[in-house]
Amino acid sequence: MEQRPVVDREASSRPIGDVDRSSCRSQAGDVPVPVTDGDIRLTLTAHAANVALVRHVIGAVAEATGFGRRAVEDVRLAVTEACTNVVRHAYPEREAGPLEVVALPGRERLTVTVTDRGGGIRPSPSSDGAGLGLPLIAALAAEVEIEEGLGRGSRLRMEFRSAGRVGNA
Repeated sequence: MEQRPVVDREASSRPIGDVDRSSCRSQAGDVPVPVTDGDIRLTLTAHAANVALVRHVIGAVAEATGFGRRAVEDVRLAVTEACTNVVRHAYPEREAGPLEVVALPGRERLTVTVTDRGGGIRPSPSSDGAGLGLPLIAALAAEVEIEEGLGRGSRLRMEFRSAGRVGNA
């Protein structure tokens, strides 16, 4: 069964800029997620096939925000790594939970938050990976912040700047 992004039909019938902020809470828990008129939100099942969709959408957002070709590729790679971590590590084998991605474009910057409702950021015991995803993300993004809730998943916030990796030397 093909998974599609969640579309808020009520929100799509409101005029642009008319945002109902009363229901803006992450599906990952009780922590409110900041909402502005420019948020791009994707909620998909954490399957490998959906990582490519997220990569494509967030790359297009980076391009629209004015990022150069190399910076767009950095954003795509970091977002791919973050989403792949959710697919591989957040949920027990044979169970798939939600993968939430929020992109907030700003002036010369793009903030991307990847959230899951699984076991948090921990490699699975059966993982054959070298554990290079988070260090790679940290090298590509200007700022990285990780939040974990006990048994409530994790949230990885990455900030990218159109001028490059300011702040990570």
